[in-house]
Amino acid sequence: MKPAAFDYARPDNLAAALQLLRQGDDTKILAGGQSLVPMMNTRLVRPARIVDINRLTELDYIADRGDHIAVGALARHAAVKASPLMAQHFPIICEAYDWVAHSAVRNRGTLCGNLCHADPASEMPAIMLTLGATMVLANATTERTVSAGEFFVGLYETVTEADEILKEVRLPKPAAGTGWGFEEVSMRKGDFAWATVVATLRITGGAITAPAIALAGVGDHATRLAEAEAALTGKTPSDALFAEVANRAAAAIDPPTAAAVDATYRRDLVATLLPRVLRAATNRAS
Repeated sequence: MKPAAFDYARPDNLAAALQLLRQGDDTKILAGGQSLVPMMNTRLVRPARIVDINRLTELDYIADRGDHIAVGALARHAAVKASPLMAQHFPIICEAYDWVAHSAVRNRGTLCGNLCHADPASEMPAIMLTLGATMVLANATTERTVSAGEFFVGLYETVTEADEILKEVRLPKPAAGTGWGFEEVSMRKGDFAWATVVATLRITGGAITAPAIALAGVGDHATRLAEAEAALTGKTPSDALFAEVANRAAAAIDPPTAAAVDATYRRDLVATLLPRVLRAATNRAS
């Protein structure tokens, strides 16, 4: 199929792009287009206008800002995956990218576009939640910052307003001694996840501190597991503890059923993957 008719604009700078968004039409931003274009071709979405931001080289960066790494709106997945800054501070992101689509998609798609698309089975929203990322949203007159926990609100839904662009993602550098773990199951590597489990933690005096756990593929958007994190905090890491926390977490979620995988299997995946992730994070922290 072909998309429905639409107007097309290709501004040369961010200010011009934001002015176009300000006009209030049914507008979509085109960066990599790896999600938007297929949805337009199948007419799942019918924007009145496309604002192509690929000339905005000012948004193509991965920068060290002291206490955080900033990723601009035009930074491609492949660039993020290959970045020495990511390898140094966020190896979990580099690891997860092996599961994100395929090289052709990663070469064009952008991290910020992926986050705005907010697919419930996408890996990056869960990782942003775990890492405590901050989203920088800009319109023609102002900017605001939103935590990852506030950004994702529903199925393909974020708090981004119609006149805003996700200009930048800020990733706080993890404290020394932070361990991490990532596990995913899908039909084939690169397919949408049936379940993704992500965790970071530290070990202080033999006890777990600052645990952060997030899931994707088991709800209408990626979510943090606050109760599981509380159950781990201050405890001595052990297989028995991890299994208990994982079983409680699996029982608490309400995953969808699809043709290829039902809700029961997704719960089993969480119960199986979460202990693995916590063990990996503990080993790396230790």
